[in-house]
Amino acid sequence: MSDGLAILGLAPGETVRWRSATGARWQTGTVARRERDGSIGVTDLRGLARSFPVERLEVACEGRRGGRRWEPLVERAARSEQMRLL
Repeated sequence: MSDGLAILGLAPGETVRWRSATGARWQTGTVARRERDGSIGVTDLRGLARSFPVERLEVACEGRRGGRRWEPLVERAARSEQMRLL
């Protein structure tokens, strides 16, 4: 199922974050797998398995000056899909 992650520009073990509700604190975890329904399987910091739609996740990436920043997974997926077409 890692092919399903690669299409989105993800790899198992990558750090992601999400919010339970609008205005709630960010929670972090690591990517585990792509689920059958298209959502992303995540393992949180306590080791619990969770599943989130692509629209609710942000992915850790490196900023222009080398610092950590967060990017919506939807944006990364759109960019990696374009790269695959070329």
